[in-house]
Amino acid sequence: MPSWNSRGLRGSTLEELVNMTNEKYQLNHLALIQKIPTPIKPIRIDQQSRHITLAYFEQKSTVDYIGVVQGVPVCFDAKECATDTFPLQNVHAHQVEFMEEYERQHGVAFLLIYFAKRNVFYYLTFRDLKVFWDRAQNGGRKSFTFAELKEEYIISSKNGVFVHYLEPLSKDLASRE
Repeated sequence: MPSWNSRGLRGSTLEELVNMTNEKYQLNHLALIQKIPTPIKPIRIDQQSRHITLAYFEQKSTVDYIGVVQGVPVCFDAKECATDTFPLQNVHAHQVEFMEEYERQHGVAFLLIYFAKRNVFYYLTFRDLKVFWDRAQNGGRKSFTFAELKEEYIISSKNGVFVHYLEPLSKDLASRE
């Protein structure tokens, strides 16, 4: 059985923390955010247990979460990084395209990144993601480092909310005005 911080459980632990945060936000009428399931096509089902034993992804997923925060449409993806360097290969072109179109429609798109080595959650604005993305597409670094990030978008835990991303979201919105 893998330990809680092994590679096999990393994404699901982050997802659980984000899901708990979203539940708390909904209970307090602050936001309504839904996890978007990745569509799969079952190939083989164990008849005894009725479990899917083989499947493939039916289509490319867009982002992990979508919803509304106090009237503001938001979409985001949750990513985990074991080191201080985030490889942009962890973000797919179709996700960047979706987020770009979402922002074009006056929504707010962002990444929630957990830097495991530092035990830090970070809110990466789509604007900053796009700068790193474009740099990579134009022959530059295919990653970005923690040192390149803006300190004001580090996420703190407050009042039992583990990934309190509403504070950096407010900063993101204020910077657009």
